[in-house]
Amino acid sequence: MKEFDYIIVGGGCAGLSLAYELEIKGKLKDKSLAIIENRENYLRDKTWSFWKVIDHNFEDCVIKSWNNFTINSAEKTNELNADKFPYQSIDSGKFYKKVNDKLSTNPKISYLKNINEINTQKSIIFNSVFNGERDESQLWQHFQGIEIETTRDIFDDQILNLMDFNCDQGDSVHFFYTLPFSKNRALIETTWLSDLKNKSIMDYDIQLENYIKNNLGIKNYKIQFTEKGAIPLFYPENQTNKRTINIGSLGGMTRLSTGYTFLNIQEHSKYICDNIETILTKKKFTIGKKYQLLDKIFLRVLKNNPEKMPKIFYDMFQGSSNKIIKFLSNKSNFFDDLSIIMKMPKLLFLKALI
Repeated sequence: MKEFDYIIVGGGCAGLSLAYELEIKGKLKDKSLAIIENRENYLRDKTWSFWKVIDHNFEDCVIKSWNNFTINSAEKTNELNADKFPYQSIDSGKFYKKVNDKLSTNPKISYLKNINEINTQKSIIFNSVFNGERDESQLWQHFQGIEIETTRDIFDDQILNLMDFNCDQGDSVHFFYTLPFSKNRALIETTWLSDLKNKSIMDYDIQLENYIKNNLGIKNYKIQFTEKGAIPLFYPENQTNKRTINIGSLGGMTRLSTGYTFLNIQEHSKYICDNIETILTKKKFTIGKKYQLLDKIFLRVLKNNPEKMPKIFYDMFQGSSNKIIKFLSNKSNFFDDLSIIMKMPKLLFLKALI
C-alpha cells in the first residue's frame, strides 16, 4: 500500500488552504502529501465572504470588495462604512484553480479518492470531512443563493446589503443578503437560522423569486450561478485518533454566531504550517474561549427568542462599525466586547447566561 507523510481528507476550502500553505512555505519539499477528494472536476460551487481583518493568500481570487454595507429591518435601514475592514467575496472556482495549479507542480502531492488505498499508520492526517449522520435538530445556517444578471443597470455596486429582515420570519430567523458584483450582476441569498427539521421553510427558489421581484423590483433577469449549503452553528463531534487533526468546520473554525469560516481556516492553516514538525503535541488551535462563550449565549437567545432577533441584529450594528466587525471576526478587545454587549437586551442575555 502507498504511504504518505501527510494526508488531507477533503479537498475543499480547508483542505486546499492547508495544502497551499504547506507548499508555498516549502514544508512539502522533502515530504509527501495525499489529498483525498471524490470530485472529478473543480468548478465554482461556493462564494466565501468575510471582513478583511487580516491579510490572506487569495487576494487574486476576490470577486469584489465593498467599503459600505446596510442592515435592513422591516421599518428602517442602517448604512455603515467599512473602510478599515472591507468586506470581500471569493470565487471558489478561482480559488480551486489557483491552488490546484500550484500543487500540480509538486510531484510529491497526489490526489486519491479513497483513504483505504493508503497505509496511514505513520501518517499525520488532517480531516475536514464529518463521517457521522447530520443532526437536523441542532441550529444551522442554511441558505440558497443565485447570481443574477439583469438587462439594465440596477444595483449600486459600491454597497452591499448584509442583512435584510424585511421578509417572512416564520418561527425562525430569516434574512436576505445581496452582494452586487457590478451594476447588473449580484448574488442574492435567502438565509435561515434554524434547525433542519422544518422542511416548509426550504422552498428557497420561491423565496428568492418573490424577494427579487417584490423587494428589489426586478422583473427580468437571468440566473448565472446557484449555490446552496448548510453551516452547523454548533461544534460537530467526530471521533479522532492521536495522529489526526480536524480542520475546517469540523476543527471548530466556524464562528458560530455568524457562520464565518474562511479567514479562520487561513489562520489555522498558518498555525499548522508554522508548527508542522511538532503539530501532534502542539496546543490545539481554537477561535478563542471568549468567543465560544459569547456565541453560546447569543445562540441560546436566538433559539429561544427568534422573533426578537431582527431587532437585536439591527441594534448590534448601531455605532462604530469597526467594533462590531472586529467582534464578529474574533479580533475585538475588552472595550469592543463591552460596547456590543451593552447594546443587547440585558434580561434576555442574563437569563441565557444563567
